[in-house]
Amino acid sequence: MSLEQYSDNLDSMAGVAFYGGILCRGFVNAHCHSELSYLRGAIAQGGGYSAFAAAMAQVRGNYTDTGRTEALINADQAMWNEGIDAVADIVNDHSSFAVKSQSKICYRSFAEVFGLKKSNLSLCQELAQEHNCTLTPHSTYSIQQRDMETLNYSHNSLITIHFKESEQEEQLYAGYGPLAEWYRSVGFECDFLGFGSPAERIVATIPSHQPLMLVHNCCVTQRDIDLIMGHFTAPVYWTLCPRSNRYISSAVPNVVELLRANKLNICIGTDSLASNSSLSILEELKCFESVPLAERLIWATTNGAEALGVANRGWVNIVGVDLERMQLTEKSLAKRIL
Repeated sequence: MSLEQYSDNLDSMAGVAFYGGILCRGFVNAHCHSELSYLRGAIAQGGGYSAFAAAMAQVRGNYTDTGRTEALINADQAMWNEGIDAVADIVNDHSSFAVKSQSKICYRSFAEVFGLKKSNLSLCQELAQEHNCTLTPHSTYSIQQRDMETLNYSHNSLITIHFKESEQEEQLYAGYGPLAEWYRSVGFECDFLGFGSPAERIVATIPSHQPLMLVHNCCVTQRDIDLIMGHFTAPVYWTLCPRSNRYISSAVPNVVELLRANKLNICIGTDSLASNSSLSILEELKCFESVPLAERLIWATTNGAEALGVANRGWVNIVGVDLERMQLTEKSLAKRIL
């Protein structure tokens, strides 16, 4: 019987629907800043991290609360329609919680602590009172050691850290590079550079029992992996956001084979609409054509769900797939069916 005959027979049966393409469980967006959805298209691409950070500071005040809320509602609905079941969502204020409380998506929020001159720790402690929200360090270059040590690390509560997004982070610890020069120009003093590297600071500060998600990982080395995996007894998840990295610095992480060779738990995130054209997990997966599709789908579903401690609730139909090569194409689309 041909596929067409088979599908016709199915469609003629009461309560049965036929879907072409690939069926998979609901996606997990393992790193997102949904509260920045209003900044879609507001920041130029390819300027590098320092230019991106400076542009963020310049444009954030140009939008009304109504416009911000509308953008967040639209982003939330788009993620749901594409089949995203859960999101690891970074927060810096209270603006996203009202929308998320009404969403069909399961959000786990992370209030990121940072500040080299003035810490935002007290604000983050307020945010942590919101539903399903956890304190977390922003990164290894933006939080003083005294604050990083005061966070309440828990066996049961995942933390998520921006890690090795650019070479500037490692250079900072050696006292050179654009990030170090910027810090000197504005008078930032860091009390953590004696650790020697971002990875060394993490293993010296965060207990081995702490579940951890490291995000971006563009410049991760084997030494970083050895240090971190040799320290942590709790699960460690390595999240990639390739389209955001390409948007900011015109580069896609060149570490995928290194992570795969070390059999690490890879997850997929989108970052924000300030640094991406959409919050589509499927579009992120298209960036890794050399990796078997079945493996990529595990990154986007099972691994992310395990990291956030949620169940894959929905089903996604992926159409426009080259089924002979089992590859995504430019025309591949994902749509929630349940």
